[in-house]
Amino acid sequence: MPELDNMDGSTGIGDVAVRLPGMRVAYDGGALEEAALAPTWADQLQAWLDDAESAGVAEPNAMVLATADAEGKPSSRSVLCKGLDQRGVVFYTNYTSAKSHDLTATRYASVTFPWYPLHRQVNVRGEVEKVDVTETAAYWASRPRGSQLGAWASPQSRVVDDRRALDNALHAIERRFTDTEQVPFPPHWGGWRIRPDVVEFWQGRRDRLHDRLRYVRSEDGWSVERLAP
Repeated sequence: MPELDNMDGSTGIGDVAVRLPGMRVAYDGGALEEAALAPTWADQLQAWLDDAESAGVAEPNAMVLATADAEGKPSSRSVLCKGLDQRGVVFYTNYTSAKSHDLTATRYASVTFPWYPLHRQVNVRGEVEKVDVTETAAYWASRPRGSQLGAWASPQSRVVDDRRALDNALHAIERRFTDTEQVPFPPHWGGWRIRPDVVEFWQGRRDRLHDRLRYVRSEDGWSVERLAP
């Protein structure tokens, strides 16, 4: 473990911190105009997902999920979007995980798709709901067997003694389902859907005068607003 505080009062981080203020990229990825937006937020998000995939962005469906617990303490982590339609965006996880405890407590979440190479990002936020069993089963059937077994073996977000404990748990699950062709999904595993009330599309522009357009839900439907960067 490196020293965090040296005798001279420095942090021991080195010259990385010195370089941080000068780290910047000139964004020139084009413009985002109201007239060019798709009719719905879901269509626009799908179009940008397609662009990210075509551009070779690694894990284009990766999104940073932000939640808060019952006391308002936030946390974030990356998850993979596995469903998109007019109802919202979907990801799957262990229902006993820390993120699921947060979602159960607050029923609200935010995700951000960070497509750095394209100078784009999309933020989706809204209430959450659990995905129904039929939809969960269909997605589960598409997962590789190894991922299915891992979902059974991992007590997600809980403290474990060491890596060996996880490996032993996996071996036990492998033995349990040795003669099972189709591994069933665990009762503690499933999907969450974020039903958005706001979806913001961000396009980097020169001189930090970025384009920010957002779809906002109201009682009368959806409207589009432009935000100052």
